[in-house]
Amino acid sequence: MYLPFVKERGRPKMGLKSLTVEDWIEIDQDFCVQLLEKQRLLQHCYSDVFVAQDNTQLEQKEILSLLTDHLLQHFPDTYQTLEAGLGIRNLRTGQTWVYSAFKQSPLDLAGRLVQEDLCLMMPSAAGYRLAAASVCFPLRWVLKEKLGEPMGQIHQSVPDYTRLLACPVDNVFSRLKEDFSGLRFNWNIVDSPALHLTQAKYTTLFNSDITAENAGRCLWLRVERQTIRRLPISGGILFTIRSFVYPLSQVVEVPDAAGQLAKAVQSLKREMQTYKNLLPFKTALLEYLEVKSQ
Repeated sequence: MYLPFVKERGRPKMGLKSLTVEDWIEIDQDFCVQLLEKQRLLQHCYSDVFVAQDNTQLEQKEILSLLTDHLLQHFPDTYQTLEAGLGIRNLRTGQTWVYSAFKQSPLDLAGRLVQEDLCLMMPSAAGYRLAAASVCFPLRWVLKEKLGEPMGQIHQSVPDYTRLLACPVDNVFSRLKEDFSGLRFNWNIVDSPALHLTQAKYTTLFNSDITAENAGRCLWLRVERQTIRRLPISGGILFTIRSFVYPLSQVVEVPDAAGQLAKAVQSLKREMQTYKNLLPFKTALLEYLEVKSQ
């Protein structure tokens, strides 16, 4: 279980750490369920979960090649190449994919292979922009609204992003080397266990009856494990987002987690508490955490 709020001081920060290539992609017990959910979303609301600008097929293909090479090397019990290298088979889900079927959208296939969401960022005069993405599990944002936008515009609603994060993020993206992979985490408390959340920020609860007594079963810790890698041929950047959702009742069973989470929530500025949609249930959450930390 990832608990990135531990020892957090409330100020937004990039918090990028080095990541070994072997640990780039993760597979867990939710692998089959989440990949089948991706398939369902891509079937029923394709334009909501996959977007791409014109003439990005080569960059998308580079991502697919990079990813499939990694999966075949590091997860041979899960992935198998088809005869003559024409495609790839997922041995756990039983899915078989032929590369030629995704000639116009290779990133679409890449997104179907892993639990991570995938974003292609390409350099432009305004900084790195979102050129293509497979995002089936967004947290309160709409993918097609972000296509073509630079990082600053994508994160314009994040409190203090322009003042504290814009320059560090731009510097990391511009200086990122091919042999370096970066890792960082985000966290939030949500009132729904669903991974596909497009409900707008600053809105009311899914459940308006959250109390200190039921917070453990009505709230979840949602963690995003994010990675960045430079694409060696195109020079673009592959940004991945892996979303984990843990029941709050499970989180507080970890020693000291309840107290650490309470401190993390209280240390956030009100603007960030609003951005994270914590205010509607903040009192109930803190009361629950106080009881569990005793």
